[in-house]
Amino acid sequence: MSGKKNVLVTGGAGFIGSHVVDLLIEQGHQVTVIDNFSTGRPENLAHLKNYSQLNLVQADINDPRTAKLYQGINWVIHLAALADIVPSIVHPLEYHHANVNGTVRVLEFSRAAGIERFLYSASSSCYGIPDEYPTKETAEIRCQYPYATTKNLGEQYVMSWGQIYKMPVVSVRFFNVYGTRSRTSGTYGAVFGVFLAQKLNNKPFTVVGDGNQSRDFTYVSDVALAVVEAAASDIKNEIMNIGSGNHYTVNQLVKYLEGPVTYIPKRPGEPDITFADTSKIQRLLGWKPKVTFEQGVKEVLKNIDYWRNAPVWNPDNIKEATKDWFKYLGDRN
Repeated sequence: MSGKKNVLVTGGAGFIGSHVVDLLIEQGHQVTVIDNFSTGRPENLAHLKNYSQLNLVQADINDPRTAKLYQGINWVIHLAALADIVPSIVHPLEYHHANVNGTVRVLEFSRAAGIERFLYSASSSCYGIPDEYPTKETAEIRCQYPYATTKNLGEQYVMSWGQIYKMPVVSVRFFNVYGTRSRTSGTYGAVFGVFLAQKLNNKPFTVVGDGNQSRDFTYVSDVALAVVEAAASDIKNEIMNIGSGNHYTVNQLVKYLEGPVTYIPKRPGEPDITFADTSKIQRLLGWKPKVTFEQGVKEVLKNIDYWRNAPVWNPDNIKEATKDWFKYLGDRN
């Protein structure tokens, strides 16, 4: 499926979305971005403001007035979502509206416009605490909190639209994406944003548990390449993991970042390991990650000023921010 395309990216001013937009522009595609800036930032696309290929629209994906933006679009890459565990526990209706209703809206606008390709960004959080590592796409779905549930429901709708309406859909499940422009806001969220703000403010890194839990940290440029290659492929009605091909402990991350550590209580409902089986995407797309964990951390540190105004977390405000997490997920026996 070669040639220049008209591509619509929801959430294109966000962390992953802005890197996807960068790559699409670099490849010469015409890109329309829909973003309501709830978590995305216009600054993430500021370097592209002089590119006539980019049309940035501030709007909500649930707004019916956005339907006209899908006309003449070849590919839809649906990345817009509310993320983070804690606020999803506190505000489940908001998460359902954004991540489930929003996905159905985007699907229907896409179907009405007769788009050629639809790519959905799903989450590895759907696996919960799996039985097997590396974890295959066929693993049992075990959502532990509303964020994971809403992202998985969105994926089910996407695959259903592929089956019923013959839309050419693909869903990719992200594992622990990190890199430049990762979110700086939100209630106690991604480990990189937390640690980098702490480093800038000469505060100790708040390591959960003993720090031996490991994550499939996947660098954002590798993820963006997988997304664009999946959109450009002829693959349809498939679900694929996107991961680094390895997993790394939080203690390793702290070692690379260099700084003092303070330990905080282990959180319920979190796996000790996340580790994607990426054999399917390698087989179907020939995609493999290029950036090593050490290289990725160095790249983030070179751009650390991005997190200058991020909230600075400490054990006390983390305890307050995560109290609902422990309240609702703490006793499941």
